[in-house]
Amino acid sequence: MTDLAPYVPTVRRARVRSALRRAAPALLVYAGVRALGLVVLAGWSAANGKSAHGLLTARWDSLWYTRVADFGYGWETRLPDGSVHSNLAFFPLLPWLERLGHALTPLSYADAGLLVAWLASLAAALGIFLIAERLYGLRAGVCAVALWAVLPVGIVQSMAYSESLFTALAAWALYAVLRERWVWAGVLAALAGLTRPVGAAVVAAVWVTAAIAVARERRAGWRLVLGVLLAPLGAAGYVLWVGQRTGDGLFGYLDVQAQWGNGFDGGLAFARFVGGMLTSFPSVFAGLGLTVGVALVIWLYVVCVRRGQPPALLVYCGIVVVLALCASGYFGSKPRLLLPAFPLLLPLAVGLARWRASRAAALLAVVAVGSAVYGAFWLNGSGPP
Repeated sequence: MTDLAPYVPTVRRARVRSALRRAAPALLVYAGVRALGLVVLAGWSAANGKSAHGLLTARWDSLWYTRVADFGYGWETRLPDGSVHSNLAFFPLLPWLERLGHALTPLSYADAGLLVAWLASLAAALGIFLIAERLYGLRAGVCAVALWAVLPVGIVQSMAYSESLFTALAAWALYAVLRERWVWAGVLAALAGLTRPVGAAVVAAVWVTAAIAVARERRAGWRLVLGVLLAPLGAAGYVLWVGQRTGDGLFGYLDVQAQWGNGFDGGLAFARFVGGMLTSFPSVFAGLGLTVGVALVIWLYVVCVRRGQPPALLVYCGIVVVLALCASGYFGSKPRLLLPAFPLLLPLAVGLARWRASRAAALLAVVAVGSAVYGAFWLNGSGPP
């Protein structure tokens, strides 16, 4: 046993180096696409007399996160209609990391949040690559990362928002589930639950896969049990803390979200919104675009089911999609809320991996340019992404 002690970390280091070598093309493609998006954003913003840095760090949700990092919870603003927007709606992991980054470096809270988002986006890209590679091969892994990078709302991956951090934690938690590393899966699921409300999707993925494993093997090891117990602690802990702070118990967090206009109505409000756009000109074109987009998301999920994706991915992705499409909140944010649903891209990645490399690269280059232009246009608009 003494002779084996130094062997284990050596093997682990070798595995990490091997994974990074395999993932290097995917990470380079990802970094290139994101760099292109930032360059286009900088030029577009300068032409409009705006600061690209300010758009990435100091508008909309990013301001709320930095206020939590700076002043803690308890800040709120009252709107003319009497509703109250409280910073309790924002989960704490990103502000905690912003505070840590500010304490350890000369960076401001906002810039620390931007650094966290950039590093997390690379971690998310690596996690997506490893999942796709494990299921479909090396080329599919590269294509999956490239497709995630060139999404029309991909610019959000480079903002001081929590989407990149959440996607990284979710991807690595799912990868741990696929490898039956239950304790790591539980820890990462708990951290995802401290990042966004949709962290419940990661918890559900861990629980369902664990239940299947127990049913198959007719036993539950201590690692599996510990992972299952750890998974919900982040989300449950924060929701219970908000309930205790507001005095409304289990429903305290739901009340906070309701003040923001967020809720779950099965998609009725979104359907009415799209229907209203289809009845007027020129908004009919936007309404048609939304309709096609929703149909595409549903079709991709059906393809994922038919092609037998692992239950962990199907459960996670299904919940992310349902919560995004069926929430009654701000409709312009729905594309952003779907950003963590990366398993939807895996069927496309498998198909793209079968193309000649030059042809696939040309297509991705064209889409990357379109994504960069759209991201710059979108972020320079009046409403939050």
